[in-house]
Amino acid sequence: MEECIFCAIARGEMKAAIVHEDEEVVAFKDIEPQAPVHILIIPKRHIAGLAEMTPEDEAVVGRIAGLSRKLAERFSFSQCGFRLVANSGPDAGQAVAHLHFHLLGGRKFRWPPG
Repeated sequence: MEECIFCAIARGEMKAAIVHEDEEVVAFKDIEPQAPVHILIIPKRHIAGLAEMTPEDEAVVGRIAGLSRKLAERFSFSQCGFRLVANSGPDAGQAVAHLHFHLLGGRKFRWPPG
């Protein structure tokens, strides 16, 4: 496996604007934000993507969902709305092969996106 940039961030070997860290999860500001608040939430353990998850990985994904709510409250957009997005695979736009969720907030979103 090629060196994973998100694994390096999770190990503290690469700088990131971290907004949350615990024993299983790291959340940090995206360097190319698509909204006023754009945070990436990753498991510290390498999981390539949603399609590669095992049943044992489901608990950390649940923690990520719960953390997204807490971060939305912290950044003051939980009441007006936010998005939690995970792309899985290159055709879906997953640029880094490490499971990650985009927490986006601070503006009004449209559906379908565009």
